[in-house]
Amino acid sequence: QVQLVESGGGSVQPGGSLRLSCVASGRIFSSNDMGWYRQAPGKQRELVAAFISGGTPNYADSVKGRFTISRDNAMRTVDLQMNSLKPEDTAVYYCHAILYGISYWGQGTQVTVSS
Repeated sequence: QVQLVESGGGSVQPGGSLRLSCVASGRIFSSNDMGWYRQAPGKQRELVAAFISGGTPNYADSVKGRFTISRDNAMRTVDLQMNSLKPEDTAVYYCHAILYGISYWGQGTQVTVSS
C-alpha cells in the first residue's frame, strides 16, 4: 500500500514559479515509476514529468525547458519545479506512482496561473 501526499499548489501570475512536492509512504523504491500528471477542466489527465523505470525523467513537450522534476529516494519525495508558468498550465496536478503494477494517485493540488 502506498499513499501519496502533494503540497505546494496555489495561484501565480504568468511568468511566475511554483514548486510542488509529493511525499510517498510505503515501500517505494528508486526503480518505481514516480511522477506528476495534470488535468485541466474538460480535458484528459496528461503526463507532465515522470521518472520511468528509474531512468532519466520524461517531460511533456509543453513543459520542456520550464519544468524540472527531481527525486529524493531516501526521503521518498518527488518534486516539480515549475518556472515561466503560463495560463495553460492551470490544472489540478497529481502525484503518481506505480508499485508492483498498481497505480497510486495523490489527492491532487490546484495550480492556477492567471493575471
